[in-house]
Order: sequence, then C-alpha cells, then structure tokens
Amino acid sequence: MFELTQAVALYDFYQTQVTQCDQRIEIALRQLQAGIEPVAAPLPAARHRRKQSNDFSFDVRAALYGMLGVDLTQIHGLGPYVALKLIAECGNDMSRWPSVKHFTSWLCLAPGNKISGGKILSSKTRRSSSKAAAALRLTAVTVGKTDTALGGFYRRLSARIGRRRPSLPPHARSRRSSTTRCATAWTMSIHAQPIMRNVTGSGS
Repeated sequence: MFELTQAVALYDFYQTQVTQCDQRIEIALRQLQAGIEPVAAPLPAARHRRKQSNDFSFDVRAALYGMLGVDLTQIHGLGPYVALKLIAECGNDMSRWPSVKHFTSWLCLAPGNKISGGKILSSKTRRSSSKAAAALRLTAVTVGKTDTALGGFYRRLSARIGRRRPSLPPHARSRRSSTTRCATAWTMSIHAQPIMRNVTGSGS
C-alpha cells in the first residue's frame, strides 16, 4: 500500500509539472503574438479530431495560427506538437532563409553531394543534432503509411530505392520525404497561404 501511495503521489507531481510547462509555453506564445496583426481568416478545421492523452492543456493550433497566419498542422504528418517543435527550433521568421534549398540545407536534410570527375561519390547528409530535423524524419516514416500525396511519394521512393539499393537504411528514404515536408512548411510560412491541405491519392 505504501508503494502504491508513493506511485500515485509521484504521478500527481509529474502531472503538476507538465501543467506548469504547458502554462509557460502558452505565455511564451502569447508574447510572440504581441504586435502581430490578427489573422482575418478563421482557423481551418483540424484534420484529426481525436484527443490524445498527452495533448497540451491549451489550443496550440490556434496560438500558432495567430502567430504565423497559417496552420502548419494542415501538412500531412505534422501535428500540433511537431509544429510547435519546428517553431521552437527554427523561429517564426522564415524569411531568414532566402529559399527552400537554404532552409533544407540548414536542417541538414539536403544531400551533401561529393563529386569528383563529374561523378557523385557520396550523397550522405551531414550529421546534425537539430531536433527539428529529427522530428521531420520521424513524421516522414509515419506519413508513409497514410493515403496522402506525401504518403504516396514516400512509398514510391521506397519501392524505387529499395529495388536498386536493398541495403539502403530507412532514414535515407525518410530524408527525402522529410525534405518535401520541410519545403512545404517553409513555403506556407513565407507566402502565408495553405497548400497541400486536402491532397489525397498518388498525386505528386
């Protein structure tokens, strides 16, 4: 009974700590929204309405939408948690990167081609400790199982690369798919308009 009492007390303590962290995140997002003109268009409907046990205690989508002017969670594979992590790691000013190529290179998701004599000797990506890049790689594997344009893109890459190079590790395929998702997020933030919102099937 004593051990059970200790376990329940520890659980309650962790729940309190998590709630306090959520409150601090909410305050930080409100501070970032200060001075930003409110978005005229309403927040798009969520693609997934299923509530998870580890959800934030406040509406992250609404807070990010008010700060960015776009809903990054409309990109397949990006939920509120991943979108928040991207903003935490990259900031809310995507104009710091002149193009999509600069952004993907900064995240170390672009292939680092080593060329000699006109031949590509290696195209491995650079090592990176970026949490944003790691999150995009994980979502790439997840979205590969969905019936979406990005899911079809991932599966086509898997089929093509897998036949040609059976020993290719899974993260190589996720790198290509995560690069596409990274480019989509950059484009949405720069142009402040939703793209690839309800694309399904095998479209490119």
